[in-house]
Amino acid sequence: MIAALLSVALAQGSAMPPSPLWEKLRDRLQEADKRLDGVLAVSVEDLATGRTIEMRAGDPFATASCVKPAVLLELYHAAAAGSVDLQQAVPPPSPRVGGGGPLELLGPAARLTWRDLAVLMMSYSDNDAANALIDRLGMEAVNARVQRLGLSSTHLRRRMMDAAAARDGRENVSTAAELRGLMKAVRAADGLPPALAEDMRAVASGPKRSEFEVALGGDPRALAKTGILEGLRCWTAVVELPHRPFAAAVMVGHLRDESEGEAAVRAIVGDILATFPRLAQDSEYGRARMR
Repeated sequence: MIAALLSVALAQGSAMPPSPLWEKLRDRLQEADKRLDGVLAVSVEDLATGRTIEMRAGDPFATASCVKPAVLLELYHAAAAGSVDLQQAVPPPSPRVGGGGPLELLGPAARLTWRDLAVLMMSYSDNDAANALIDRLGMEAVNARVQRLGLSSTHLRRRMMDAAAARDGRENVSTAAELRGLMKAVRAADGLPPALAEDMRAVASGPKRSEFEVALGGDPRALAKTGILEGLRCWTAVVELPHRPFAAAVMVGHLRDESEGEAAVRAIVGDILATFPRLAQDSEYGRARMR
């Protein structure tokens, strides 16, 4: 059954068979799914070849904070259109919803720019910053942007920390495949002037200080976001490994043990990161390339 859920897709027109390393990564994902007391969804794309590995990649999950890159993307498109000045200083929102992040600690006299709020949202997963941006942009505009990308299963339905909306079924949702696509859209920044595009990527790849993070090791540039909710953990990123960049999303839900879920996400990301440098460096016969 798991084998049926897990597929390896080759890029259109690619004549080269996948590396045995690629096949072993698929096998390790199968093993991780068997061990996990929960439900695992994974979508990995080798951006050098277009090959993908997917497990339950089309199944909807709550996104937690992994929906925030959609807000970031709409913010920068609004800036490009001239409807938002990223350098405009504004007071912090009131009342604060909390849930982590530095904004809840600041007094009412503080002033931050819309770009500052984007940095807090992405680097600290600050929920008050995210809500301020959602209120400024409008939930409808964020969703329209996502729909134009063809991400039909991704929906921003509530502000951060709105437990009542979540209980009513208005949960923010996406799939592993679409979270991967969303982060690829941030990387591509199609339609944005070059300076705004690079600034958005810089905000998305800033150092992370939020509650649940995944250490990437080796310090590759990563446009990344994690999310945490009761019984659920998720991670999505584009990792700019030299010569072998990749995009991925990992979502685990229905967790009995949340610490086990966090450990599973970190282990899966570790396996992916261990695979791609060797895909870039090793010959087809298994020898590390000579330096």
